Amino acid sequence: MASTEWGERSTAELMSKYVAKDTGIGVPNEGWRICLAHEFKEKRKPFQAKDVSLSNVLEHIGLGLRYLKWWYRKTQIEKKAPFIDMFGPLPLRQIYGAPLGGIGGGTITRGWRGEFCRWQLNPGMYHYTTVIANQFTVCLRRGCQTVYQQVLSVERPPTLQGWNWGYCGEYAFYHALYPRAWTVYHLPGQNVTLTCRQVSPILPHDYQDSSLPVAVFAWDVENHNDYDLDVAIMLTMVNGSGHKDDKRGGHWNEPFHLEKDGQAVSGVLLHHCTPVNPYTLCIAARHMPDRQVSHQTAFSPKGTCSGLWSDLITDGRLDSPTGPSPPVQKGEEVAAALAVSCSVGARGRGGLEMSLSWDMPTITFGSGERRHDRRYTRFFGTKGNAAPSLAHHALLHYPRWEETIEEWQRPILQDSALPSWYKSALFNELYFVADGGTVWTELPEDSDVSGGLRSEDGGLPAQPTAIKEYGRFAYLEGQEYRMYNTYDVHFYASFALVMLWPKLALSLQYDIAGSVIQQDPTERLHLMSGQCSAVKAKNVVPHDIGDPDDEPWQRVNAYLIHDTANWKDLNLKFVLQVYRDFHVTQDQEYLRDMWPICKAVMESELRFDLDGDGLIENSGYADQTYDAWTVTGPSAYCGGLWLASTCVMSKMARLLEDEPAYLLYKDILQRGSAAFDKLLWNGKYYNYDSSGRSLSNSVMSDQCAGQWFLRASGLGDGEFQVLSSLKSVFDLNVMSFAGGQMGAVNGMRPEGVPDRSSVQSDEVWIGVVYGLAATMIHEGMLQEGLRTAEGCYRTVWERLGMAFQTPEAYCEKGIYRSLAYMRPLSIWAMQWALDGARSRRLRDDAPVPECGKACSSD
Repeated sequence: MASTEWGERSTAELMSKYVAKDTGIGVPNEGWRICLAHEFKEKRKPFQAKDVSLSNVLEHIGLGLRYLKWWYRKTQIEKKAPFIDMFGPLPLRQIYGAPLGGIGGGTITRGWRGEFCRWQLNPGMYHYTTVIANQFTVCLRRGCQTVYQQVLSVERPPTLQGWNWGYCGEYAFYHALYPRAWTVYHLPGQNVTLTCRQVSPILPHDYQDSSLPVAVFAWDVENHNDYDLDVAIMLTMVNGSGHKDDKRGGHWNEPFHLEKDGQAVSGVLLHHCTPVNPYTLCIAARHMPDRQVSHQTAFSPKGTCSGLWSDLITDGRLDSPTGPSPPVQKGEEVAAALAVSCSVGARGRGGLEMSLSWDMPTITFGSGERRHDRRYTRFFGTKGNAAPSLAHHALLHYPRWEETIEEWQRPILQDSALPSWYKSALFNELYFVADGGTVWTELPEDSDVSGGLRSEDGGLPAQPTAIKEYGRFAYLEGQEYRMYNTYDVHFYASFALVMLWPKLALSLQYDIAGSVIQQDPTERLHLMSGQCSAVKAKNVVPHDIGDPDDEPWQRVNAYLIHDTANWKDLNLKFVLQVYRDFHVTQDQEYLRDMWPICKAVMESELRFDLDGDGLIENSGYADQTYDAWTVTGPSAYCGGLWLASTCVMSKMARLLEDEPAYLLYKDILQRGSAAFDKLLWNGKYYNYDSSGRSLSNSVMSDQCAGQWFLRASGLGDGEFQVLSSLKSVFDLNVMSFAGGQMGAVNGMRPEGVPDRSSVQSDEVWIGVVYGLAATMIHEGMLQEGLRTAEGCYRTVWERLGMAFQTPEAYCEKGIYRSLAYMRPLSIWAMQWALDGARSRRLRDDAPVPECGKACSSD
């Protein structure tokens, strides 16, 4: 499947300024590649309150005033960051590359030009500071003379003027195929090429090394000269992350040497001594034959820093002083340096390795109420002294990590039937599993996930095996929308987890299930309605499990815009995920544990079947996903999810031999299906809702979400209505929008113009588009599905410069909303659909409920 001509042009544009011929060592063909001299032409602005149309302002003036009052109290009185900041959205910085680190231990992001520029060491809390002193520098020596020394950065900062800055970006390119990335540097005039390979331990189905807060930089050196060279690479690192805490004083560094299992590693430990969540950074290298490791324990990263530069240039090594540095004074910063060198023969190759690790074993969230041990402490301890062992482990085991990564990625990368853009999107969007403010912690010994309600009473085991053995997992809705495990969004993103780390997917589900059966009667004001109601009602799925600036898992539903007790879609999405997860994992214990929870949430949904026709009805803002889009009566989105849920309830009831439940949901499905078609089907697609309003016949891109999950769960047939709806969506929402080059707009009028009735209806939601594409693939519309998704990838990664910060949404022109968002992980649903389309079948030998075509088995 060849890329479209416009797609090929956008890919080529990223490399148009590259003037060298070097391709580097081991750089794959597939991935996201960009010249370090590239500049993105289009500069977009974030969505802000001022971008709301006048009609929507008038409609939501009460919400606006209440939000403003709440925002002022939060920021000015409590001195806290709001979980959504409409007045301070993140500006677009077109700089980010693949993040460093495993899952749940914090992340440090390097930009595609090499800068260390995005930090998430404190759980869930980001700051976006480029620490200019954190750099790689190369030193070339011929004989006993240094012939070239250069900071490998295109920057020309006003500080550190004693260093040689301003590397020409036209001679280098960056290539990302997460969890690895490569930077290829041609050294002008030196006839030398460097390839830096960045490796993080993101390993499918691995629940140990995948949790480690480490990364390795493996350097390959090509000497094209007719003479030998000595080559040194120096890494400089500030003790801190560019935060104001860096200058609070008390931080100190010390060198270390660790020999274990006959292998030695040495480097520098940078102890960051904050009162909350202290940590240690570690830069290290492995001792190997013909390699020299040297260090500078401490230097001040301000002024000219010419002393460090001269130290390296003198003999290609650093002084390597012994003993720790004294703690720095308040207002001062301290940094360290590590250099590794080797000899490279004429026309030869050489290699160097170094690692970066960080050890923040025990964390507290914003409330400071509880301490949580990160997952990796199960293997490396909680004492805060694990950084050397982490470095040692990383430097010895990263070759095995790379073998695992290559074995995992190879079948997809070598599949000639898949377009190149898709291979890049599939793996690079996975960055959010680690860099979504992610935490992965051990379950405290005194925890009870269901608040004391046991299985025999409709609850759960106090410590389900999935959580006890594999830990608790949480990721943010987005780096700007700071709520953990936002469930309506996880519905889309969950395919990445259940396909690659299924135990974490089940662990998350147990946490949600435990919250379902609990309640928090505390009254609070909800900003949309202006009314007070309970924070959490019983037998209702929470919107989220909390804000990292508060106490996640203990206080859920940080989202206070709406009263989510009346949302229809959250409960339905829980039921659909339970069966989908069982279909993937075949975990019988999980299915038995979840069944009473599923029955409870579905019984709470039945109150919305006002007419007794088997179909739930909506009023106002009916679902959490499209919470700014008014709906009245049964709708395509919630109605479809409802029917799909009754289908899987019938299926689960049969599997568990619960005959009364089977008969109940079989009857509801039959009556509801008839009502759904009668009220919403217009002959071509399902109307947005059944209100009869002038806009009720808008074409919603996500109208087949229920069918998508049925097909992903091995159920459902290719019904005429589904195929016709998808073709209408493709013709109108995709090809009639932005020339067919930006994905699917959420809402489109039948006459071919976007529905602009709400702030969401004329947006493109990247994660929804990937889910739509997956649905198309399930239904045999392979080319349409790929074309639909391609528009989003090209827009985000190649046109707008949003690599490794894919937003929730963008409009056709001008604005975007919520950078670095969870939902685009749904691209893994496309891979699930592609695997299914190639006749991959999982075990599913149980009898199929006789409840209509929508519930038949493949």
